Amino acid sequence: MASHDSYIGKPATDLPTPSLILSKPTIERNINQLHQAVKNLGIAFRPHVKTLKSLEVTRLMLGNGLHRKIVASTLPEIEGALPLVKEGVLDECLYGMPIYPSILPRLAKLTTSLKIVLMIDNEQHIDVLEKFTGTKAPWPVFIKIDVGTRRAGVVHSSSTLPALVQRVEESAAVELYGFYCHAGHSYACRTSESAASVLKEELEGAVSASNLLSKAGSGRKVVVSIGSTPTAHVVSTIKEVLPEGLELELHAGSYCPSCTGNFPCNDLQQVCTGLVSVNAQSVRVLTEVCSVYPERNEALVNAGKIALSKETSDLPGYARVTDKPEWAVVRTSQEHGILGLSVTPALSVLGVHEVKNEKAVETFKVGDRVLLYCQHACITASAFPVYYVVDEEDIVREAWVPWKGW
Repeated sequence: MASHDSYIGKPATDLPTPSLILSKPTIERNINQLHQAVKNLGIAFRPHVKTLKSLEVTRLMLGNGLHRKIVASTLPEIEGALPLVKEGVLDECLYGMPIYPSILPRLAKLTTSLKIVLMIDNEQHIDVLEKFTGTKAPWPVFIKIDVGTRRAGVVHSSSTLPALVQRVEESAAVELYGFYCHAGHSYACRTSESAASVLKEELEGAVSASNLLSKAGSGRKVVVSIGSTPTAHVVSTIKEVLPEGLELELHAGSYCPSCTGNFPCNDLQQVCTGLVSVNAQSVRVLTEVCSVYPERNEALVNAGKIALSKETSDLPGYARVTDKPEWAVVRTSQEHGILGLSVTPALSVLGVHEVKNEKAVETFKVGDRVLLYCQHACITASAFPVYYVVDEEDIVREAWVPWKGW
């Protein structure tokens, strides 16, 4: 960290290993693609900042003020984004976890700088907010609807939802901002049609919840926020099913088999959906060959589970060599990764249709620098204290320091 700026101007392959490398041109293309889709539909957009957790990427996702709201999962993410408030490009942040008592004093302090919106899915949250004395104005809240991910949220068919909506309408501690859905299970989609179907389910789940509003409250502005990353790529289907009287907001940015913040990055999990191209991946990990083992046809690299995570996808292994995708990190320990041949029909999504019986001892040598595509960019990025940002020629042009901690 003391010398990360010293690598600016050098080739990416000169970086220390392991290092996280970001392609800025790819990030910009991915963001511009989604911005254009949102613009074409004339809907609001709220990026999630949890994947790359940095001022630079957040500014890009907001379009330098074109969009002015974010979602964050941690306090350091919100605090890290505060300079954008001073720049005049950020007005509002949704804290993307259902609230709990110990977080409220810290969130209340942040309300002096920007508007904080809360997430709730349980009447107990109203109890907590009514007991909290740190703010005078009511908290704006999203009611989180579970449309099949089975993470946070109340199922729209649940008998508890009408009571929760009624409680929100009656409590002086909160005011309804809208309904929030996230179809994390959309990562099972493999066609634009199936992704569009999941997107429609998200919307219908939120709309059905909005129908529970009392007549007295039905005339207010209500935001319906939807959009996991794969479905963001088929956002053009939304317009056909958007009811009158509701304001639609697309949230996207990062969480993985539930990912809304990952669209600037993309990864092997998303490539496996068939909705994202190999070249849309902006994140790579540079690692180095430490040894080669001809007897078992494997090589050792210095990127293990800490650097890569233990998640996988339809493509087996924990990472894939970018220019030799038939070679994967097939096993890991804390700092060790084992490269081995990993042949699967799913390699077709990486453009590989025929694999030769290659030998590790002929493919890798000690000291070789190897670039890897990761399975889950959010978790991989969280392991690194600095992101090295490269241009089209893989020359380091910037070094971004991400926000850390909870």
